Amino acid sequence: MFSDKCRQSYINELNGIKQQGIFKQERFIHAPQGAEIEVEFPAGASTKKVINMCANNYLGLSSHPEVVKAAHEGLDVRGYGMSSVRFICGTQDIHRQLENKLTEFLGTEDTLLFPSCMDANAGVFEAVLTDQDVMIADRLVHASIVDGMRLCKAAQDTYKHSDMEHLEAKLQEHQDKRNRMIITDGVFSMDGDLAKLDKIVELAEKYDAMVFVDESHASGFIGKTGRGTHEHCGVLGHIDIITTTLGKALGGASGGCVSGRRELVELCRQRARPYLFSNTVAPVIVYGALKVMDLISKTTERRDKLEQNTIYWRKLLKDAGFDIKEGESPIVPVMLYNAKLAQDIATDLYAEGIYAIGFFFPVVPKGQARIRTQLSAAHEKHHLDKAIEAFTKVGKKYNVLGKGKKEIIEMYGM
Repeated sequence: MFSDKCRQSYINELNGIKQQGIFKQERFIHAPQGAEIEVEFPAGASTKKVINMCANNYLGLSSHPEVVKAAHEGLDVRGYGMSSVRFICGTQDIHRQLENKLTEFLGTEDTLLFPSCMDANAGVFEAVLTDQDVMIADRLVHASIVDGMRLCKAAQDTYKHSDMEHLEAKLQEHQDKRNRMIITDGVFSMDGDLAKLDKIVELAEKYDAMVFVDESHASGFIGKTGRGTHEHCGVLGHIDIITTTLGKALGGASGGCVSGRRELVELCRQRARPYLFSNTVAPVIVYGALKVMDLISKTTERRDKLEQNTIYWRKLLKDAGFDIKEGESPIVPVMLYNAKLAQDIATDLYAEGIYAIGFFFPVVPKGQARIRTQLSAAHEKHHLDKAIEAFTKVGKKYNVLGKGKKEIIEMYGM
């Protein structure tokens, strides 16, 4: 029974989160996703038109008219939902069409759709590894990968972030295992840096290991034709397992996949629990995703515009004096180190017409609080110019311009 004593214990816990300045509040968007959105914050307030600087809408396709039109067609022709899992009566021919298009785009042998990339990561390791194997993961892999690894009976180990010498030492240490799997993000979602996939593949070939890459923050826009980090690093076709999402650059709805070696994908079809026990990706999403694949396969225009926006925004922030994470991706963290400071700056940015969210523990390690800005092909130059004006104004207010980690921590603590 949920007694008064029990309730009070949770109230105290929530109050503690609020006192620390890290209580998360949702913003309610009253418009389609785009470079500019109508937002209600706090709850009950009038809506406000703001520039969105923190969406995963990298290619600006979440509200693209052709994608919306395709989704309407899917709804009319194939219905609202499948009311079943894939292996019972939940598979339409369009699901395989999308899987084939993803296989071709990613340069793999086969692909299997999941309800989300989180589900893909939750199911893949348990399906393909046993207690005779070992998983060796970069220490900054996405939380969904960590959760998926926990469900697997294989031994677990980690290597220091992007440290190839440490990874090699771990591979040497685990030569007694049946299989070794190196696990990494392609683009790390909090820092925006890219994995050294060329070096990782070299080590995998040297020590007879498999390579797993989560490409959720890369598919569609990283690499010359947007195929991902493996294209950018020149190892297309050399990755054993790729997981990625349809919920970011590839339309922004939902759905994910496991793509890679034919035998590994088939094992996921036979054993992966989120695939076996979750409803199929809805037809309306499949139709939209098929249109997205057509659009990004015909031209790199949106990917190229995103790249230019990224270069421009990074320069604006650096010239203004913000402490940012270096990199090439459209994920550009503005480092603030203190959770409450990140919250306060995000609130003030909203007042200036800029929508950006403070990130802090447990989303990032303690003492690494930040505002993660993300670029989109939907952004125009005037959006970014207005955004930097607001960032600069608020940055001056809190005296963080031109300041590094040590100075900000001395002023605000960690």
